[in-house]
Amino acid sequence: MTQRASPQISVIVPYLNQPEHLANCLRSLMQQTYDLENVEIIVVDNGSRELPEAICAQFDNVRLIQELTPGPGPARNRGVSVSRALLLAFIDADCIADKNWLSVIASAFTDPRAEIIGGDVRIALANPARMTMLEAYESIYAYRQQEYIERQGFSGTGNLALRRDIYDNVGPFAGIDVAEDREWGHRAGLGGHVIYYLPEMIVYHPARRSLSELRTKWRRHVAHDYAEHVHGPLDRTRWAAKAFVLALSPVGEIIKIARSDRVGTIHDRVLAFVALSQIRIYRSWRVLSAVLIKNARASQMWNR
Repeated sequence: MTQRASPQISVIVPYLNQPEHLANCLRSLMQQTYDLENVEIIVVDNGSRELPEAICAQFDNVRLIQELTPGPGPARNRGVSVSRALLLAFIDADCIADKNWLSVIASAFTDPRAEIIGGDVRIALANPARMTMLEAYESIYAYRQQEYIERQGFSGTGNLALRRDIYDNVGPFAGIDVAEDREWGHRAGLGGHVIYYLPEMIVYHPARRSLSELRTKWRRHVAHDYAEHVHGPLDRTRWAAKAFVLALSPVGEIIKIARSDRVGTIHDRVLAFVALSQIRIYRSWRVLSAVLIKNARASQMWNR
């Protein structure tokens, strides 16, 4: 029996209590145009109520391990620690990879200048003929990867690939108390590494099912931002002003919604505006609350 060659790409999937999503994610990875003989897939359970052993056992090239330190960052680090390939690709368990995802990644890294790449994240529509309110909103406002990469210096880790030696140089992802994708990207930039946006590198993410899920997301983000940026009375004053700007900001987004190529009908655009208004008002309240109560920590939200 011949020994299997080392993989060219290690795909790392942090996982927490999403069995149906994980099955869909792994199924999409099994349907890639890239030769799966050159791929290993590592699912890292981060403290789920039940290990997804039966799901992972259905697919070839899938290895299930555990990381009990809460947070997607530690889970990704654990996956890297046992991986074997020189190229690392990260996708979240609730994402679906486009069939060309791995082929695009492999092709991009034939350029020796490519060190870190992030791709497009689109909303997976339950019914493409009729968007829900949250699908319309998130199609425009969620996962703005090009903006994150080209203007803010980081890529979301739900669609990220990099060379192993870059990971070794930059260091591991941070823990649950910070936005680990943003922190890692900024650290990479300070080290002189460039992150490139690759629009052909596509994964799909389902829209949130309810506004409460979006509120949970924004509670976490506001807590992270407050901890990172607010350190004294002047910062708190600026944050209080930010709260009022957020509440009024949906009016300034009307043109953007009207011109977006990610939604189709007028009905979809109206839905997007309604959802945006509700979310911005909620964010405004959370920002103001953070100032008044000095920010209740949101550090455990991933692992609940």
